[in-house]
Amino acid sequence: MLIFAPTLSATFARAVAAELGVPLAASEEREYEGGEHKMRPLQEVRGQEVFVIQSLFGTERASANDKLCRLLFFIGALKDAGATKVTACLPFLAYSRKDRRTKPHDPVVSRYVAAMFEAVGVDRVVVLDVHNEAAFDNAFRCEALRIDAIEPFAEFLCTKLEARDLVIASPDIGGVKRAQRFRDVLARKLGKDVGFAFMEKRREKGVVSGEILTGTVEHRDVIIFDDMISSGTTTLRAASAAKRAGANRVIVMATHAAFQPEAVQLWQDQTIETVIVSDSVALDPPYVAAESTRLQLCSLAPLFARTIASLGAK
Repeated sequence: MLIFAPTLSATFARAVAAELGVPLAASEEREYEGGEHKMRPLQEVRGQEVFVIQSLFGTERASANDKLCRLLFFIGALKDAGATKVTACLPFLAYSRKDRRTKPHDPVVSRYVAAMFEAVGVDRVVVLDVHNEAAFDNAFRCEALRIDAIEPFAEFLCTKLEARDLVIASPDIGGVKRAQRFRDVLARKLGKDVGFAFMEKRREKGVVSGEILTGTVEHRDVIIFDDMISSGTTTLRAASAAKRAGANRVIVMATHAAFQPEAVQLWQDQTIETVIVSDSVALDPPYVAAESTRLQLCSLAPLFARTIASLGAK
């Protein structure tokens, strides 16, 4: 099997390839006038099973649209060159939050993105911690595999925590099932009971409200678990509610560090002791400085490597 990655995802992809003990396959990327571009393999792919790793989180260097377009064109080129099977490995899937109509005539963009992947001939997609699992499962007609960060995060946390009373909290009702799964795995690994709580959340015209925290957190360490952090507003609301309810300390764990500029509020006071994220999204410079203090990284390259190895062995 061959593993390719566009330049903007090469750091994560090299870590995955290193776990597998193989080099990244050679490719060429060229930029043209007007923002056009191309990517082509520099080694023979005919008859090969190919994996392409690309995180689709938009940054100042390249928008989500740009990264998606580059990936789709490259998949098409691989299929045209005779690759027998192409798998798109997506640490972060763009547009996964736009999975339903919330207003009349709204687009369901997650379904359109799935159609674009199928149009260029992708055989399989592997996505990490999708925002809405049911919507993802219904969007794709090709083979679609969901993987999650629960096991790696639980293992990471077990090496960092002392034997204290713990509570896993979801920052909103939508994330309850995800947080409960994490609670169950962590309790099994620790060999002890772990509590659970969740935060009320309402959103109307872009304004988030709701102040009710359900669950006992007094004199306990609270771990807020979510799939992503964007502005940090939802996370900080839940953390503040836990502290008001008597929590000893608050730790935040989220798979995708989809930080917007407003996310700096997470480090502007002492409500949250530590934020733990994965490397599914590359950190921008403002947050790299915080990494050694109150921001920690849990690499998911081993998870992707195990997934690719198991798929390639079939």
